[in-house]
Amino acid sequence: MIRRSRRTHRPRAQRAGAVAAALALALAGCAGAAGSGSAGSGAATGTAGGAQAGQGAAEATPITTVVPDFRDTDLGCGWQPTGSLELDYAKRFSVDYYEGGYQLVCIADGSRYLVVPEGASAPEGLAADITCIQQPVGDVYLAASDSMCLFDALGETGRVTVSGIRQEDWSIEAAREAMATGAIAYGGKYGAPDYDLLLSKGVRLAVESTMVNHTPDVREKLRELGIPVLVEMASYEDEPLGRTEWIKLWGSLLGQQARASELFDEQVRLAEAARSEDTGKTVAFFYVNSNGSAVVRKPGDYVTKMIQYAGGDYAFSGLEDDGTARSTVTLEMERFYEGAHDADYIVYNASIDGGVSSVDELVEKNRLLADFKAVREGNVWCTSQDMYQQMTDTGAIISDFHEMLCDPAATDLEYLHRLG
Repeated sequence: MIRRSRRTHRPRAQRAGAVAAALALALAGCAGAAGSGSAGSGAATGTAGGAQAGQGAAEATPITTVVPDFRDTDLGCGWQPTGSLELDYAKRFSVDYYEGGYQLVCIADGSRYLVVPEGASAPEGLAADITCIQQPVGDVYLAASDSMCLFDALGETGRVTVSGIRQEDWSIEAAREAMATGAIAYGGKYGAPDYDLLLSKGVRLAVESTMVNHTPDVREKLRELGIPVLVEMASYEDEPLGRTEWIKLWGSLLGQQARASELFDEQVRLAEAARSEDTGKTVAFFYVNSNGSAVVRKPGDYVTKMIQYAGGDYAFSGLEDDGTARSTVTLEMERFYEGAHDADYIVYNASIDGGVSSVDELVEKNRLLADFKAVREGNVWCTSQDMYQQMTDTGAIISDFHEMLCDPAATDLEYLHRLG
C-alpha cells in the first residue's frame, strides 16, 4: 500500500511555506546549489515582462516573446485585440482580449475558440473556423485527466458534471468525492462517450486530451450535438512550468485570472528556489511493465527536466529518440541495467501500477535490480500515485527532487518517498 505523504495533512498554502523553508535549509547545505530567484506574471496585459530568472548555472528558461505561429487574431468581423494573456513558459496556447469581455483562445493544434461573455452573442461575420464557448463555462465533460487538477486548484470542480475517467482512477480527492456523491457522473472514456448521458446532463463543453485525435468520429459527433471540443495540449509543453501555466487558460475561461496567476507564481517560486547546479548525482526514473521490461522517460521530457532543474543527471540522457510521439521508451531489463545500475538514485513511477511498498517488492520484479548501486546504498524512491494528475504542483515536485538529492535524511516528501 502506497503511504500517502504530508499532502493529505496540510493545506496548499501551509505546504508551500514549509517546502520553501525546508529548501532554504537544504540549499544552504547542498554542495553546488545555486542561489534562488523568483518569477511571476500578470494576469492579462498587452505588455511583455514577468519572471526574473534564477541566477547561476541553472537559470530559468527565458520568457516566451516570439508570437506562436498558430496564433491568429483575425476574427473575420474586423475586431482588433486590446491585449493578450502574458505567458512566461507555455507555448501551446494563447489568449487575446477584445472589447466587451470577449476572448480568443488559440491552441497549437490550430483550433480557435471565441469565449463569449454571459448575456452576449457571437459577432456577425465570425470566421468559420472559430468555435464559440459561452460563459459562464460549466456543465463540462472532462476527459483529459491532466486538467482536473486545474479546476480543483481554482476551486471550480463544480463546473465539471461528467467525467471521462472512472471514480477509482482519480487521484484527486475532490474528483473522487464528487463522483461518489453523484455531482459528477461517469460518461464513458474519451473514445466511447455516452452521448445520451452528455445530452441529459446538458454538457456544454468537452475537454479532451490529444487522444481524441485517434477517434475523429467522436470529436465530430460531439460537434454535431452542439458540444464544443477543446483539446488540452499541456503535455506537449517543452518546459515543466509550461504545463502548469495552462492554469492561466482556465483562469481566463472561468473568470479566475487573478487566482490562476497567484497559483502559478507560487509554483514558479518553488521551482526557482529548488534550481541548483549539477549535484553530480544520476537519477533513473522508471516502472516495470507486465512483461518485465523497464519503461523510462525520453530525454527532454518534462519529468527528466524536473530532475535536471533539481540538480540531477538523468541516467538515460543519451537515449536515442525512437521517432514516436510517446514520451516513454520501453527497454529490456538487461539494457535498463546497463544504463541505470550505477545510478545514484532510482525512482519508481507509481502512477501506472500503483507502485511498490518496499525495496524487496521492487527486487521481486526482477532480481537484477538487487545489484543496482541505489539499491545497495538505500537510495530507492517511489512517486505518489497522483503525481501525474498534479501539474499544478510542478514547483513542489521539483522541490521534492531537489530535497531527495540534497538531504540524506529525507524520507517522506510530498510526491516522493524513500523505500525501505
